[in-house]
Amino acid sequence: MDKQSYLKLIDKVIEQGPFKDTWESLEQYDVAKWYQKAKFGIFIHWGLYSIPAFGSEWYSRNMYIQGSKEYEHHIKTYGPQKEFGYKDFIPMFKAEKFDPEVWADLFEKAGARYVMPVAEHHDGFQMYKSDLSPFNSYEMGPKRDILGELSQAFEKRGIKACASSHRIEHWFFMGEGKKFDSDINDSLACGDFYWPAMPEPDHYDLFSEPTPTKEFLEDWLLRCCELVDKYRPKLIYFDWWIQHHAVKPYLKKFAAYYYNRAHEWNEEVAINYKNDAFMFGSAVIDMERGQFNEPKPNLWQSCTSVARNSWGYTEDNDYKTANEIICDLVDIVSKNGCLLLNIGPKGDGSIPEEDKKLLLEIGDWLKINGQAIYDSKVWRYASEGPTKVSEGQFSDTTSKKFTPKDIRYTVNNNAIYATVLNYPENGQVKLTSFAKKDPCFVPCFHGIIKDIVALGFDEKIKWNHSTDALEISTTTIQSELPVVFKIILD
Repeated sequence: MDKQSYLKLIDKVIEQGPFKDTWESLEQYDVAKWYQKAKFGIFIHWGLYSIPAFGSEWYSRNMYIQGSKEYEHHIKTYGPQKEFGYKDFIPMFKAEKFDPEVWADLFEKAGARYVMPVAEHHDGFQMYKSDLSPFNSYEMGPKRDILGELSQAFEKRGIKACASSHRIEHWFFMGEGKKFDSDINDSLACGDFYWPAMPEPDHYDLFSEPTPTKEFLEDWLLRCCELVDKYRPKLIYFDWWIQHHAVKPYLKKFAAYYYNRAHEWNEEVAINYKNDAFMFGSAVIDMERGQFNEPKPNLWQSCTSVARNSWGYTEDNDYKTANEIICDLVDIVSKNGCLLLNIGPKGDGSIPEEDKKLLLEIGDWLKINGQAIYDSKVWRYASEGPTKVSEGQFSDTTSKKFTPKDIRYTVNNNAIYATVLNYPENGQVKLTSFAKKDPCFVPCFHGIIKDIVALGFDEKIKWNHSTDALEISTTTIQSELPVVFKIILD
């Protein structure tokens, strides 16, 4: 189908479907029930940038910024950008060790309920079979439909197959290469890999110029709708720059098209966005490398990576610990959020041992404690304790120091789950949110507790429900990871 015919089809689907490209209409969409229950997903940043494996997944931009560490590294390792540009990584990207079944097995063991491969990053190389550009993994590089193969492997295991698009930032992502004699200047025609390479704006200026053109925005819309029609992802993730004022009409068109297609297919789907790109309630907000410090009435998501310094694989990734990630997961879920945890495979398609180890440790913890996470809901109190989580994006660059008094709560079926983020050596836990000081004071707890068990431990739990707290006493429980108490109610 040619581009103009596809654009007419998009308009037709919006015209005939229940959802129109207005915020008033899009706000009527209900977030997928599976997503509200899933709680934990895997993000995958893998592409051409995994070949140099230096700096971060922004290598394609930074290698053209004169004086940057990537610029200097590139010249030293590969030669001048005029002679060896970003495009020249394509033949090196062979993915000879990529096995979607192995990946899917690992993610299943990690306890992921949904997986989000990056379908197209800022660099403009599509990781799927596309009819809109030859610069994709099916026609070049590995010559495989990466997204398609992964989606099939996930679906066989009951894992929701998703996709992310970071295409919109391609408007400016290669622009620095125009400032000197690099290969970016060699070919900038429409449809070329480096097009349009505009000057880089203030990333958060909603009215920056030069404004993305109709030609570029229509191409962006078509690429997004192609993802929907070819792969039917259950969740679409967008990076930040979609909040630019020029993008808004196309953003609303995409949402209406996606929601209408899902309605046709009888599928439940959702969209992730950052900042205020979408009207609140019309999609699910994502906090990049950050969290909320209070529970929210609407589902939200935190995306972060196993490494602090990069989303893609680099040879010097600064890894978090499994304990840090599990604590974040528990905190996020207690506040009505989901955690989307990123890994970065190597250029050859193998998953680094550090990433594997972290995912398996998280999976082992979830096998025992998953009932406090999956399908859970927010309790009257989300948390107690002295440690306050910093709110906002990019706030997870340092590890949090939780104390034995830091507790997180969730509810599932007939139980309240209290997760102790840092288990005390003396085995004595006080849950002050269960205080019953005043029988007329509703926020205090006055339910009937039948029993308390520590998930994954055999010890018979001793407990006492006083006016000040629910006091739990253990003698054999020791753990470097969070401990979950299941408080069973009558």
